[in-house]
Amino acid sequence: MRPVKRTRCLRASKAAFDYNPQLDNGLTTMRILVLSDIHANLTALDAALQRVQGRWDKVVCLGDLVGYGPDPNEVIARLQELGAVTIRGNHDKVCCGLEEPEGFNPVARSAALWTREQLTSQNREYLRDLPPGPLAVDGISIVHGALQDEDEYVFTSAQALEGLLDASTPLTFFGHTHVQGGFSLRANRVDVLHLSPKPSQDLESLTVEPATQYLLNPGSVGQSRDGDARAGFAIADLPGQRVEFWRISYDIEAVQRRMAAAELPEPLIQRLATGR
Repeated sequence: MRPVKRTRCLRASKAAFDYNPQLDNGLTTMRILVLSDIHANLTALDAALQRVQGRWDKVVCLGDLVGYGPDPNEVIARLQELGAVTIRGNHDKVCCGLEEPEGFNPVARSAALWTREQLTSQNREYLRDLPPGPLAVDGISIVHGALQDEDEYVFTSAQALEGLLDASTPLTFFGHTHVQGGFSLRANRVDVLHLSPKPSQDLESLTVEPATQYLLNPGSVGQSRDGDARAGFAIADLPGQRVEFWRISYDIEAVQRRMAAAELPEPLIQRLATGR
């Protein structure tokens, strides 16, 4: 395990495998699989689940289950099978009709309206009923964007600071940016944490230090934007006092073919291969 790079910034279809075979030992759930921004990409989601089979006890999802990708109903069904504790994202709100896509760019708007037409009535209701973050789950907190505004992006340490100060748990996971990494606050200093695995690796671990607040992004399962096209996610190993950041390859071309068949916008099809 290589040291985590830190930058000082501020002071102040149903698969044929069993996802997670476990003995029922009655112990408290403590290893939490953290998913975010799946964006209707079932192929990426199933590849991630298969790779970490047996390594987690509970699943949480930070929102944006749908939008952009070709498999909205299938992704919702998979998360329901897993019993995932799920909060809503901005695409979920638009795709189910809670909000209109006025703030979306034309490509995102087109995909959202396509998704709205594809969703079953039951899945539209499911998305409408998803709670907003932040939400406390077994010792961690989850939110889609910022703690103070679920639709706000958190890219910089200045943007992260308020959330680090307000967090109710040492570990808070957020999504929305599609960029794996995060921030820490210790002794009035905010650090940027560069946590994504190298291209030749699929795992990078962060040791959770005492007296430290963390705001961590697991990355996007279904549409990466940090230059690595692989599916990104995390596992919070609370007994081991560490967080694992994963990147897993999947069949991108198969997803692109389904997107083309659905006549989804070409820029969305192409960006899957570049991770941008």
